[in-house]
Amino acid sequence: MAKPGECGGIKVTDTKLMDVKLGQLGSWLAMRDFTPGGILGAIRRGHERYYNKYINVKKGGLGGLSMVLAGYVILSYMWSYSHIKHDRRRKYH
Repeated sequence: MAKPGECGGIKVTDTKLMDVKLGQLGSWLAMRDFTPGGILGAIRRGHERYYNKYINVKKGGLGGLSMVLAGYVILSYMWSYSHIKHDRRRKYH
């Protein structure tokens, strides 16, 4: 029988988010490190994974750079949405 913090012999803290079952999500989140150092480490690890998967490849393409550009466009639209929303309702006559 698996222990309460384990799932089939694998600890919940060692599993990736995509492998966590819905019932274990609360305990998985409780095991995460939400200190500023932990959050910075998670961002650093995510950046390293992205860089190694899409940018630092032997035969690269535009896939990784186009995702960064699309993310920037979406983020800038979200930042300026309130201004765009007010311009939409303004009368120009």
